[in-house]
Parts: sequence; structure tokens; C-alpha cells
Amino acid sequence: MEIKVQKNNENIYLLELSGSLDLYSSTQLKDLFMKIIESRVARLIINLKDVNSINSAGIGALINICSTTRKLNCPLIVIIPEGPILQVLEAARLRHYFNIVPSMKEAISLAASGADVNNIKEI
Repeated sequence: MEIKVQKNNENIYLLELSGSLDLYSSTQLKDLFMKIIESRVARLIINLKDVNSINSAGIGALINICSTTRKLNCPLIVIIPEGPILQVLEAARLRHYFNIVPSMKEAISLAASGADVNNIKEI
């Protein structure tokens, strides 16, 4: 898996993932996330548009990140377009656990709006 990290002036971080989110890559993702939260991230966007597969370790990493961001009051937005990754989350009954949007445009708009995305169930 490849992870690209971007940050803007408002301390909003964007993580763009591609490839498979599995045991090995989920450990990388969690380690990177821990470094990011040390910098007092204001909002976090995780883009899964280019992730082609996910397993239980990958789902666990996303749950861990979501749980941590909620405790830190750091809004998390996850970009997942219609397709197999969203279907896996639906099958696991986790679609509503995350603040999911289908595109980067919607994620940026939501992040810029200052909305309390931790309380949004479905976008």
C-alpha cells in the first residue's frame, strides 16, 4: 500500500491510500496516524478511493483511528465511493460508524464548513 500525506494551512490532514489495506499496511497507517495526532491535527480526511481491498485488520485500523479522533474531538471524514470497499463496510454493519462521503469535493467542503462531523451519521 502507498500512503500520501498532505496538510493545509488550517492543519487539516489528508491521507490518500492506494492498494490493499491489510495487516501490514494497517500497521503502517496506525503508526503514521499516531505521528500526525502529535502535531495537533484539526481535521483528518482519509481517502480510500484507490484502495482495492480491505480485510479485518484494515477495518480494525480505521475503527481505531475513528475512535481516537472522536476522543480528541478531531473530526474525521472518510472518502469511499460506491464499490467493493463500501460494500465490505456495509456487510460489517460499519457504514454508519464512519463519516463517509463519496468524493474529495464533498470531503473538502465538509471539512471547510467547520461542521461537527463526529455527530454526522450518514452524508
